Amino acid sequence: MIVPAGEFKAKCLKMMDEVQNRRVHITVTKHGKPVVSVVPFDPPQPKKAFGVLAGSLTVNGDLIEPTGEAWEADV
Repeated sequence: MIVPAGEFKAKCLKMMDEVQNRRVHITVTKHGKPVVSVVPFDPPQPKKAFGVLAGSLTVNGDLIEPTGEAWEADV
């Protein structure tokens, strides 16, 4: 939908409700040239906790085999 700035100014709140409810985009023009777009806001979706760290872990060597280092508890 293309709307001149004067009309948008007069009907701004009604048009914003229309953008939100009908999910339409409005292009506001000044002297026939596009100036701004009014688009529906999509809030960011919360990330799911399950699988967030998938693929971020690497295993280097054997996790169970002793390293050979002496610990204070061994002395």
